[in-house]
Amino acid sequence: MNLFWHDWAGLIGVTLVLIAFFLLQAHKLSGQGYPYQVMNLLGAFGILLSLIFGTFNLSAFLQEMAWFLISVYGIVRGVRLRRAATVIPP
Repeated sequence: MNLFWHDWAGLIGVTLVLIAFFLLQAHKLSGQGYPYQVMNLLGAFGILLSLIFGTFNLSAFLQEMAWFLISVYGIVRGVRLRRAATVIPP
């Protein structure tokens, strides 16, 4: 069985998403923290690469695109909340 680069990207992506979920369930990561969000973002990106350059599956693509966008939202929201918490009004 020969695996191409996009197959490896997908396998690494799946691994990242599953590890992130396991660590969340084991209370080792916070769902609000950057590590969890970044692991989901990179995992979804790897899976998207495997779907785009490998065998395309529309339903899996839509799920991973949503996963990716929700991760981006979580990271942006976290940055904004942290910035707002550090600003001290005059």
